[in-house]
Amino acid sequence: MKRLILPSTLWICVVALLTVGQAANAQNLPDFTQLVEDAAPGVVNIATSRTVQRSSMPGLEGFGGQDVPEIFRHFFGDSFPTPPGNERGRTEERQSLGSGFIISEDGYVMTNAHVVQDADEILVRLNDRRELSAEVIGSDPQTDVAVLKIDASDLPTLALGDSDGLQVGEWVAAIGSPFGFDHSVTAGIVSAINRTLPRDAYVPFIQTDVAINPGNSGGPLFNLDGEVVGINSQIFTRSGGFMGVSFAIPINVAMEVAEQLRDEGRVNRGWLGVMIQPVSDDLAESFGMERAVGALIADLDPEGPAAQGGLQAGDVILEVDGEEVERSSSLPRLIGKVSPGTEVELTLMRDGEEMSETVELGSWPDAEQQTAQSSSDNQVRLGVRVAELDETMREQLNVPGGVVVRQVEPGSVAAEAGIRPGDVLVSIDHRSVSSSDELVEIVEGLPTDRAIPVRLFRDGRSLFVALRLE
Repeated sequence: MKRLILPSTLWICVVALLTVGQAANAQNLPDFTQLVEDAAPGVVNIATSRTVQRSSMPGLEGFGGQDVPEIFRHFFGDSFPTPPGNERGRTEERQSLGSGFIISEDGYVMTNAHVVQDADEILVRLNDRRELSAEVIGSDPQTDVAVLKIDASDLPTLALGDSDGLQVGEWVAAIGSPFGFDHSVTAGIVSAINRTLPRDAYVPFIQTDVAINPGNSGGPLFNLDGEVVGINSQIFTRSGGFMGVSFAIPINVAMEVAEQLRDEGRVNRGWLGVMIQPVSDDLAESFGMERAVGALIADLDPEGPAAQGGLQAGDVILEVDGEEVERSSSLPRLIGKVSPGTEVELTLMRDGEEMSETVELGSWPDAEQQTAQSSSDNQVRLGVRVAELDETMREQLNVPGGVVVRQVEPGSVAAEAGIRPGDVLVSIDHRSVSSSDELVEIVEGLPTDRAIPVRLFRDGRSLFVALRLE
């Protein structure tokens, strides 16, 4: 093997080029020193404390006289006994830490709702080490935004940016109090936008790889211009610490909520009165749609705005006031940002035809959930055993008809469609089912060359699944 011998002058040139290249790369990396210097005075540490009841029963602290988790009810009934001689129970103080930032010179502070939830006392520590008691002006668990008020004036505030302008790959930085370490700074990039998380239908989260840990919650996320573009809210973790994926509430969303909390103490968001689910490829085919888009109405509140406006279970909402509903998760945000009492035009797909309905939105009510249980037999072609619903069960489930699934055969058509024991089958291929005999009759006449929509109730909620008969 031959070796290539380079002259010493050539080696010097190569090393020089590498050094210049490394220096150029270093110069391309952002410098956050000025950002931190300017922004740090507006970032605060939030300490909360609350008093909880404690039982002297080992391993069951906090359960005395309270509801019993399901796994313990066989032994204790519906509530734990209060320990003898301790009828009033002992109490203990629990503390937690979070972050926040000042949004007005007269003492309004923004943070996460979960940071101050159930707190008996809230202390805000400023950058100059002053500690001031805070009052919760308003809190919105739906978006995890809370507004606090401290008795102070001439406070340093942070500049707010436009979160709608964020792009994937953009540099961002966070300042907060992870694990109680005040004014810690971490940086990274935006790794995704408009991210939907379970139970957070109203927030199009900013996903970043900025290191966020317990104590960072409620702190600001900055762009390179030193503007707040988000509120650090959640992390994805299996260990309790940062694992490379964190989520922030867009500041545009947060400020809309904050303004209502400051003015009214609560958030009024539009309510349609529907239960929705995603449109799968099979469901799209069964509804005569070219693409799997929109939000499928699985059920409606009979007294809600959608039902009053003529919408039906099985409708697919494609647009709200001309804005496309690309995914089902988009619908709550589009409806929620509209004020109650406002009319919206909905573009729908119904029975394979596109149409429009105008609906006046209501105000969001307190949600109530129902649960259901089942009984008895009958084998049908789907691979399930079903039972009739008596009048009492129908009233409990609040369904007009249907049959309850007692057993699902593994590998059957029903199993592949996701049907489970306890489900109540309400309709198949848009035909109502009121008895097991009627179910058999409907299934016998179904085609085998296309996906078939099945509407069912599960745990008190309505949804659609698609199945294919062989």
